[in-house]
Amino acid sequence: MERKGQAAMEFLMTYGWAILAAIIAIGVLAWFGVFNPGRLSQDTVFIGAPLGANAAKVNVSTVTIDLQNGAGENIQLRNVQVGSTCERSFNGAGTNLGINISASSSALLYLNCTSTLDDTLRGTITVNYLKSTSTIEQSATGTLTFKVKAA
Repeated sequence: MERKGQAAMEFLMTYGWAILAAIIAIGVLAWFGVFNPGRLSQDTVFIGAPLGANAAKVNVSTVTIDLQNGAGENIQLRNVQVGSTCERSFNGAGTNLGINISASSSALLYLNCTSTLDDTLRGTITVNYLKSTSTIEQSATGTLTFKVKAA
């Protein structure tokens, strides 16, 4: 009877050491960032119709977006926001605008942000604008996913 207990204990100890080794190996892999999906994501920017994004660049203090006007008429920008961390209202109050984009043209937008180097900036882009033939403010939304790089 005593031998059966010893065999069971040795069996459980062998499995215990194997499980402990597996946990340590998973911890080491997690420490080195193997399970971090942010390092595998591509840099992408998308803004829905009638606007578009030709390109974007993200560094520690600035997000730069090349905004394309596909509306077929001139637009005036009111506000551009990326997530909850980056925003630019034109002329301070957002009522009188400083950037006009003519039909089928593009303009560079610079948004001040604070990001951490080598972090991934993910957010929803919201662009509020006025068409030249309307007094109703409209918006276009999209997404931005970029790895933050040095300036």
